[in-house]
Amino acid sequence: MKLLKQIFTWWNGQTIGTALYTWRKGVRVGEDGAGNVYYRSREGDRRWVIYNGEAEASRVPPDWHAWLHHTVKEPPTVAPLPAKAWEKPHVPNPTGTEGAYFPPGSLARGGNLARPAPDYEAWQPE
Repeated sequence: MKLLKQIFTWWNGQTIGTALYTWRKGVRVGEDGAGNVYYRSREGDRRWVIYNGEAEASRVPPDWHAWLHHTVKEPPTVAPLPAKAWEKPHVPNPTGTEGAYFPPGSLARGGNLARPAPDYEAWQPE
């Protein structure tokens, strides 16, 4: 079943073509906390990621994103970006999952919107 997924789908990890290209021309650079593996070409001009599971771009942490897009020269395994005190840990986008945010009154929460409390009193003439 895994072989069929590799042949016919691109969103479940890597395809056969990507696996062959990576085997022939790729140099493993590193891996992030989510298990995504990062590669560069032997010439150094191309960079790519092999996702651990579903191919979702929001699963790439910011430091690896900067390296993939040639914003920084060295990968985070060689020269990690300095973390600021106010930075939170990377979390993938939860849209479409159980962890997605639904505001009060959303149809996903039953659609019962509480009536707002009046924040003013209507003027009555004397």
